[in-house]
Amino acid sequence: MEVKVIANGTVLTLNNRGDVLSPGVVIVEGERIVEVSEWDQESLERLSKVYPTMEFVDASGCVVMPGLVNAHTHAPMTIFRGLADDLPLKEWLENHIFPAEKHLTEDMVFWGTMLACAEMITSGTTTFCDMYLFEHKVAEAVDRAGLRAVVGEVIYDFPSPHYGELKNGFAFTKRFIEEWKGHERIKISVDPHTVYTCSPEVLLESFSIAEQYDVPIVIHLAETEEEVRESFRRYLKSPVKHLADLGILTGRVIADHCVWLSEEDRDLLAKGDVKVVHNPESNLKLASGISPVVELLRRGITISLGTDGCASNNDLDMFSEMDTCAKLHKGTVRDPTVLPARTVLKMATTEGAKTLGLDGFVGKIEVGMLGDIIVLDFNKPHLVPCYDPISHIVYSARGSDVRDVMVHGRWLMKNRGLITIDFDEVKFYVTKISKRFRSS
Repeated sequence: MEVKVIANGTVLTLNNRGDVLSPGVVIVEGERIVEVSEWDQESLERLSKVYPTMEFVDASGCVVMPGLVNAHTHAPMTIFRGLADDLPLKEWLENHIFPAEKHLTEDMVFWGTMLACAEMITSGTTTFCDMYLFEHKVAEAVDRAGLRAVVGEVIYDFPSPHYGELKNGFAFTKRFIEEWKGHERIKISVDPHTVYTCSPEVLLESFSIAEQYDVPIVIHLAETEEEVRESFRRYLKSPVKHLADLGILTGRVIADHCVWLSEEDRDLLAKGDVKVVHNPESNLKLASGISPVVELLRRGITISLGTDGCASNNDLDMFSEMDTCAKLHKGTVRDPTVLPARTVLKMATTEGAKTLGLDGFVGKIEVGMLGDIIVLDFNKPHLVPCYDPISHIVYSARGSDVRDVMVHGRWLMKNRGLITIDFDEVKFYVTKISKRFRSS
């Protein structure tokens, strides 16, 4: 079994004790972490005897930490990056994105996802949660790229560009779950789009399937003020209350956005143990509003971070997302002590893992955890001097500072070179796709 030794860097374990080893060593045997300890010259001599064929990675001047978790995105939408900017969500979605998606094909989704995987790997994301169309091609791309993901086919009341009529969507979802059951890196979820694009019957059937197969249910929830108004027009209650009254607001639910929430809504989310995904940059760009993250955290709600899709962000860099998140809420509540760097970093790692049902597998550097690890090069002008590596990661680091990326004990990038993806090939196909959209 292959052994990889990452040594001589500052190791941020993000374990429950918050251990920081400087210098430290992380040893990965096969797909799992087998040792995390302090590092010195004697360590090298000992390990050379125990693991004579080990791969030694010198991380001096670097930070070694768990890979980032992007808890909400639409990976194939890289092909729409910059297509319809500076518009309100309703106009953006109904007049530009939905019409463009009618022309989607399996190949477009595959290559768009490969581009997203390349972008996420090179910016330190090792796990993501995806909701989109033709998700079987998303799964194929993720498998080829070597990333970890939870993926689900979006369900609407109206016909889908992929599966057509609604009944086919439910049938596809069931087959999709069965086909990828037991995969070591890819899990399937059930993904009704929103309260306003899914009838109560669709929501109930989605939840029933999620219960039957014991998988998460992912939904956009209370993203815009218009969504809340529409919910009151239809059901005389908020989107959150609507789900609660249907009996499907439970710990199985991953609720994306959660911007427009009443006090009752916030209490209902806490009571149901719903996992909330905050997407600050997308919400800001679409002027959807600002999620009351500080109040949700005070209620003990699990909150993670997502980028949303490239059509509304316009990148997948979780370092940028952390920086925006921390500063946004300090300014909003006028309190520089809220959302300290450590809290935000955990939102992008351990809390993301918890949101996706991967707690205990990824999000920390501990013995027994899977080897999802990134190495950040701190030998950069904007990262010197370093008094607190966690502060630097949230407020100063960039995706381009990621040097090495490992998922499931396998290198996906070393010394900034992609290993599992041929970027020139991906760029060729995505450029070809963009020309088709530009001409139409």
